Amino acid sequence: MIRTGNLAIAAIAGLVMSLLIAPTAQAQADDQMRPQASRQYRVIKYKPPSRQKQASKRDDQTSKRDQASKQKLALVTKPAETARKPHQLLLQVNSNEPAMMNLALNNATNVAQYYRDIGEDVSIEVVTFGPGLHMLRDDTSPVKARIEALSTSNPEISFKACGNTRENMRKAENKDITLLPQATVVKSGVVRVMELQERGWTYVKL
Repeated sequence: MIRTGNLAIAAIAGLVMSLLIAPTAQAQADDQMRPQASRQYRVIKYKPPSRQKQASKRDDQTSKRDQASKQKLALVTKPAETARKPHQLLLQVNSNEPAMMNLALNNATNVAQYYRDIGEDVSIEVVTFGPGLHMLRDDTSPVKARIEALSTSNPEISFKACGNTRENMRKAENKDITLLPQATVVKSGVVRVMELQERGWTYVKL
């Protein structure tokens, strides 16, 4: 009976020990698995950049490309725009002095030659009124031959005669006033000067 009791006690002790050891082993196994599970969790939980950040980045890149394109376009178009704008010179002659008429023709010729040499367009208009109309009168012009020569070699130079002055001379002299073929009549020389200035022409009074 004593031996049977000892065996029973030993069996119970063994069962208790196994119950105590099993949780410890399970805990060790759980500890070994926990880092792997943690790493797996971090991988699963990684989030890519938000759509808002991606859109902001794309907008920044697009903005930089647009700015670069505008700068290139400005560099390309600016010289072209400058080249398309013609130079325009207005010369007024209201004196019957031959020296003043020749000065006007000298200035017109020099300006035309300057822009021709650099390959840019220019328009030059000589407007006469009052006593200056004699510059374009066929019977009294002291620079008649020179105007004929200039019109052939410098088509950018034109001549305008005041219609009011011509009419006043006709009445005063009681005869028709014939102008050089290079002259074009305008209603009023002063109005012509004013209108060209309003259009941005450079005005030079002699």
